[in-house]
Amino acid sequence: MTTGSRASGLTGLARIGFSSLSRADAELDELSELVGIARDALLVEAPRAADPTEALDGLLRIARRDPENAGAVLRDERGRAVIWRLLGASRGFADFYLRRPGSLPALLDAGRVLPDDAALRAAILGAVGAEGGFAADAGESAWVALRVAYREQLARIAAYDLLSDDPVEAVRAVSAALADAAGAALEASLAVARTRVAGGGAGVFPRSEVEQTQLAIIGMGKAGARELNYVSDVDVIFVGGAAPDAEITEQRALDIAHRLAVQTTRGISEMEVEPPLWEVDANLRPEGAKGALVRTLASHLTYYDRWAHTWEFQALLKARPLAGDPDLGAAYVAGTQPKVWASAGRESFVDSVQSMRERVMEHIPADDMPNQLKLGPGGIRDVEFAVQLIQLVHGLVDEAIRQPATLDALDALVAEGYIGREDAATFARDYRVLRLLEHRLQLVGLSRTHLMPRTEEGLRALARASGLADTGEGVQRLWERIKREVREVHVRLFYRPLLSAVAALPEDQRSLTADEAHARLAAIGLRDPGGALRHIRALTSGISRKATIQRHLMPVMLHWFADGADPDRGLLSYRRVSERLGDTPWFLRMLRDSSGAAEGLTKMLSSSRYIGDLMEWIPESVAWLDAGERLRPRSGDILRAEARAIQDRHESLESAMTAVRALRRREMLRTAMGAVLGALTIDDVGTALTTITEVTIQATLRAVQRDVLGPGDASLDFAIIGMGRFGGAELGFGSDADVLYVYRPEGVEPGRAAELAKRIVAELRRVSEDLRLPLDLDADLRPEGRNGPIVRSLDAYAQYYRRWSVSWEAQALLRARGVAGSRSLIRDFLAMADEIRYPEHLDLASTREIKRIKARVENERMPQRIDRTRHLKLGPGGLSDVEWLVQLLQLEHGHAHAALRTTSTLEGLAAATAAGLVSEADASQLEASWRLAARLRSANTLSSGVTSDVLPTDRRALDGIGRILEYPPYSANDVEEDWLRAARRSRRVFDRLFYGDPD
Repeated sequence: MTTGSRASGLTGLARIGFSSLSRADAELDELSELVGIARDALLVEAPRAADPTEALDGLLRIARRDPENAGAVLRDERGRAVIWRLLGASRGFADFYLRRPGSLPALLDAGRVLPDDAALRAAILGAVGAEGGFAADAGESAWVALRVAYREQLARIAAYDLLSDDPVEAVRAVSAALADAAGAALEASLAVARTRVAGGGAGVFPRSEVEQTQLAIIGMGKAGARELNYVSDVDVIFVGGAAPDAEITEQRALDIAHRLAVQTTRGISEMEVEPPLWEVDANLRPEGAKGALVRTLASHLTYYDRWAHTWEFQALLKARPLAGDPDLGAAYVAGTQPKVWASAGRESFVDSVQSMRERVMEHIPADDMPNQLKLGPGGIRDVEFAVQLIQLVHGLVDEAIRQPATLDALDALVAEGYIGREDAATFARDYRVLRLLEHRLQLVGLSRTHLMPRTEEGLRALARASGLADTGEGVQRLWERIKREVREVHVRLFYRPLLSAVAALPEDQRSLTADEAHARLAAIGLRDPGGALRHIRALTSGISRKATIQRHLMPVMLHWFADGADPDRGLLSYRRVSERLGDTPWFLRMLRDSSGAAEGLTKMLSSSRYIGDLMEWIPESVAWLDAGERLRPRSGDILRAEARAIQDRHESLESAMTAVRALRRREMLRTAMGAVLGALTIDDVGTALTTITEVTIQATLRAVQRDVLGPGDASLDFAIIGMGRFGGAELGFGSDADVLYVYRPEGVEPGRAAELAKRIVAELRRVSEDLRLPLDLDADLRPEGRNGPIVRSLDAYAQYYRRWSVSWEAQALLRARGVAGSRSLIRDFLAMADEIRYPEHLDLASTREIKRIKARVENERMPQRIDRTRHLKLGPGGLSDVEWLVQLLQLEHGHAHAALRTTSTLEGLAAATAAGLVSEADASQLEASWRLAARLRSANTLSSGVTSDVLPTDRRALDGIGRILEYPPYSANDVEEDWLRAARRSRRVFDRLFYGDPD
């Protein structure tokens, strides 16, 4: 080869991924000559090797020893793909084939499918000539044959894994195959052990006695769960005894079983000509390394009943018969599993599991912590411990989640609703990736390791072997991201916030006698301890899962209820909601898993009768507490789309209105919950309630028109105009919806048009009634008030306003805004209204009339025997003062200042301030009182469930209002004083600006 072509060849080798290029070049020449295959043919599969240099080094060493078998594999297209992938990922397999080149031809058909359990057992047991539970040979050669056969099958599994198009998805199947191979190896080793013990090399017992001895090998940990690694300790428990109808004693059988267990372990783990496979670890047995290696089934069960620690039950979760006597193995699992699922009831169970996880991390060397793939934070153990804890807590009553394998358990926990889909998807995806990384690291030396590489070369090889990244830096970034994701989900699932809250309670409040409980309930603020006890008993009595969880929840929730304004009402509402939800699985699970949701629920129910009454009918709304964004009002577009879908689904007026009412109640409840929990401002509330009311009216009008109008009436224009606080988009809880109704014949005979319009209004008022959550469509602001027609044509409105309207009617139009019906009619109505509400000049008589009416309203509409200063709407400094002042300014200056042409009180006030009509200081006082009055009015409705414009005098009621407004507990005086102070200041400004009175 010339110098130029040699340089070109070296460049090509570098592109493939070789290091030490000159050496690789020479080794390729040697390998080509040894196996008689051209260099180019040899290199076809090299780019797919994780480490081409290691693969070439291994191939050359093997070919030097056995060029014939090496050449046979390299000449075959399939064999060449397998050998480059296998040796590029594993020096351990290169060493194996160097020792056993005769095993190479088995690779020619490897990697196409995973060998199943039957195939693995046939191959490995066949290697020792096992038949009837005994091996054909008891010598050292039998163990060598076993280990060689096992590694040949391991290579087949690895080939499938390395050639997989989606190795992350293949992790579950690969891990199961590895566990099956381990089971087959133990079965084969036990067969050799029986032969040795019964007269073979170490035989000391008659064969007949060995035949009468039962030995079951129970797989624990990953082997038991069929999620094993390539190289891992295989945790086992040995169960022995005499077979049924055996002539030997139980003790004699135990002695034989002990010898069998020792020999079985030696066959797998001790040094021989062929290196050990892995360590057989029996330290999970009762009493650990100090306990008997083999016990009878009865001895095992007695130990678990009397002395077992919590961690031992956690270990048993994955127990599975792996080898040996199948009946005894099945009996062991059947006897121990009920104890596993009952273990969560042990004292401090959760704490002990959490402490165990923490102790595991404490024993990780500090230098290894950042690289610990398995044991460190964000590693494999974080997934496994979280999943196991949730399984153990709920598995007693839910057999569906009793899955030993982590991924199977995750699937079950999602299906049963114990883990959210997003968290479970993160866990499952990241767990597979972590296990794939672990597999690739262990393949390198066929050695037990869980540490990420510390060198760039190691990371680059891992990236290529796993297919997860293109570079070492990429796989490191992936690992760091997964650590963060896994740790975040682990902490959320593993360290249950509500359990911590329960643990913080004084011990004497967790379990009380009836008399002590009665006294305790009274002491924490419940006015009816007897009634509270009845509610608690109803919620917690029985042995159901629901009652059990309620018993765990109740101590903490009672303290939260007691922090509310009305704990008795809160507890009653909670009982009603719980009973309505029945056995719904997500409800109590959410409260248990999320202290925020539980605390939020208790706060709402003990603060707001309005919410409690609605939630009783919409109990599924509790789920919104687990997702903060669901407490935000939904947009008008979304609600309108849902309302239109209702109309499409329901043909009859009554069924459509049932669905519309349900939509309104749900969204009103959502808004109330957001308001009480502090997620919404008063502006958010006003906007949300206005939107909900608009959508309800729009949907109701469509449904009514579809029912009332015939085919020839479709051209009738009809619209609803929002007035008052509704028109201003300033609704509060309990506000009426002030409206005007208008129509235009448009091709319909006038008399029939008038009749149809009246029928539409009558049906609107009838079907919009809702006894549970009243919606009052109040048309009293129409021309002539209650004495005027309920609906008019557009021309009739225009004629009336231009000829006969008085000042208050023009003033009422300042808040007119189209909310439903014909857009063109709304546009024309508002254009007509603009001429009336924004006059070019407001005469003195009209101004005086407005002021006279305002004074009359204060005197005549104020309820009897009510302290005027406490009336939030009509009292001094209340809503009416601010609104009338702004409206007077709009009437006087709206024609000249376009910004004043708004239906919103606060927008109008801001525009008046910007125009210099109101000083900033005055505007600040007016806005503060208006906002506080609006908030107090809504809070009063939320707290009491009854609409009222009067600030209550009852201190408890005032305190309840204060808590909704986020005052500290027992702030009744502060609430009252804040309002009276704001109202006085606002009234002074109002008198000066509206009436012209000096300060």
